[in-house]
Amino acid sequence: MQEKLSKILEEARAQLESALSEKDTENIRVKFLGKKGEITEILKSMGNLAPEEKKELGKTANEVKEQIAEAIAKKAADLKSKAKEARLKAERIDVTEPGVKIRIGTKHPITQTIEEITEIFRTMGYSVYEGPDIDTVFNTFDGLNSPPTHPARDLTDTFYINPNTVLRPHTSSAEIRAEEGLPVPYKIVIPGRCYRCDTPDATHSHTFHQVEMMVIGEDITMADLKGTLDMMAKKLFGPETKTKFRPHHFPFTEPSAEMDVSCFKCGGKGCNVCKGSGWIEILGCGMTHPHVHKAGGIDTDKYTGFAVGMGVERIAMLKYGIDDIRLLYENDMRFIDQFK
Repeated sequence: MQEKLSKILEEARAQLESALSEKDTENIRVKFLGKKGEITEILKSMGNLAPEEKKELGKTANEVKEQIAEAIAKKAADLKSKAKEARLKAERIDVTEPGVKIRIGTKHPITQTIEEITEIFRTMGYSVYEGPDIDTVFNTFDGLNSPPTHPARDLTDTFYINPNTVLRPHTSSAEIRAEEGLPVPYKIVIPGRCYRCDTPDATHSHTFHQVEMMVIGEDITMADLKGTLDMMAKKLFGPETKTKFRPHHFPFTEPSAEMDVSCFKCGGKGCNVCKGSGWIEILGCGMTHPHVHKAGGIDTDKYTGFAVGMGVERIAMLKYGIDDIRLLYENDMRFIDQFK
């Protein structure tokens, strides 16, 4: 047995010499020191030996076992160190090599347009106010003086979550919230996403964006409204831009108007953008109806105001010459990259 143990030790050392990986050293450990390994088998066979022989053989076997375990641990550590060194050499970074150019994105044209419009109004002393995308029927219609028969309240026009809750079809619903929550006087601009039951085509989308403007104060008149929007148009489309107001009807304003701007492509001479008229409609506006002020708890004997609503997509399409609204929602970077 003593001679066999010596041979086992020599054989283990020889195999460790030729081991090339940590997996090889593990296989050697299992072969010699595992539950069914050669050393273990020798220790199991000691049951039939005399006490003195058993003691001597057990001592030698344990010494051989420890020597093999130490040799395996040393070899495994050596192989691990060499593997790490090789990996570090293979993964070495050449700091002199030119790096990979990082692709820099750009803001979406809708975001750019919203930011441009809100910044124009910031310079005129307006604050940004936001309302929720899901709002009450009262804030969306009743508080805005829209009668029960108004077509916008129909299921074919507005997305209803339940009889009293809708996905807002316009940012005007935030007007009631502002009147109830903000101290007067105030000037606010309200950007946000809106939803309507429209079939997508080149000029329509079920999801779109609006920017609402609202002013409440003492002695606010139509002249303030016209002057404010004229300044906005000049900053948005250029200093030579002219504005024109046409009478219209909105339930929440009285008097109401639609505003046109002189065509920024042809300068008012007539072209395909303005359809030969020289003018382009961009928004609806008017003096806030007293019924709306009352719904929001505003003293109509003391305060007046005006409200404006404009479609962001329409402004972006006109300003950047986009002929199909669906391009704004396809997330095609070839399209969006043009607006850097």
